[in-house]
Amino acid sequence: MSGPESTSNPKRALYDSFAAVAQALAHGHRLELLEHAAQGERSVEDLAAAAGLSFANASQHLLLLRRAGLVRSRKDGKRVLYSLGGPDVLDAVAAVRRIAEQSVADARDVISRYFQARDGLEPVSRQELAARLRRKAVTLLDVRPPAEFALGRLAGAINIPLKTLLRRLDELPRGKEIVAYCRGPYCVLSFEAVALLRQKGFKVRRLEDGYPEWKAAGLPVQAG
Repeated sequence: MSGPESTSNPKRALYDSFAAVAQALAHGHRLELLEHAAQGERSVEDLAAAAGLSFANASQHLLLLRRAGLVRSRKDGKRVLYSLGGPDVLDAVAAVRRIAEQSVADARDVISRYFQARDGLEPVSRQELAARLRRKAVTLLDVRPPAEFALGRLAGAINIPLKTLLRRLDELPRGKEIVAYCRGPYCVLSFEAVALLRQKGFKVRRLEDGYPEWKAAGLPVQAG
């Protein structure tokens, strides 16, 4: 905002700017696009496909997110590539999530009926996992699609996407605990993987969040 109003009421102008960021966050599709963009730099086409949106719809949502500074973009030939605006974006999304977990009945109901039904155990914290990895005490399982795994993953992780997990069980050790992770704290892939592996007799837990939070915390990652 500029002009007489911003001069006479700078606090109001500042709050309007804050509200513009909040407004950009205030849509489920945009929050999902942020989750996918947090995995690494991706094209509009890839983000649209990952979120199950049309190219035009995804483009409009990404434009709003870019205007609010939540994502950034660059041209690569004819393609436009998007990435997360910065680590503070993860903090903002996490704050929204925590408020919903505590205060929104519908959110608590979905968490209970779907997520906790598949994994009611306490997830592994980043600090605990980092310590156990140093002792080589766990097998680290990334259940995201291969394209996301290639963009970046926790150092030492093996990639078995959820859709191939059932036929690749023999690649996992039965005498060692497995820690599964994917895109974030409510990524369906890791919950489904944990439920499937426990049914098959594996000792498995889930990381408390996902690759973007691990990377933002400065913990070891690999790419390529």
